[in-house]
Amino acid sequence: MTATDTESISLVHAPARFHEHAWSVESRHQTSEGIVLYVRCVDCRDRRIDLQLHPSAPPRALSREIG
Repeated sequence: MTATDTESISLVHAPARFHEHAWSVESRHQTSEGIVLYVRCVDCRDRRIDLQLHPSAPPRALSREIG
């Protein structure tokens, strides 16, 4: 394969801000639905709101990332 054979191949790169978020809980509040968690990514500082239905269950996102 020569250089001219590969010239037309373009690599698809992820956006610069794309990464695996590492969420840290800023505050939590007990509600009738479960525990509402206000979380922030320790790397990019985006924020999100999660809901944890039971203390042993993983939280699920209620909102999109806001940064």
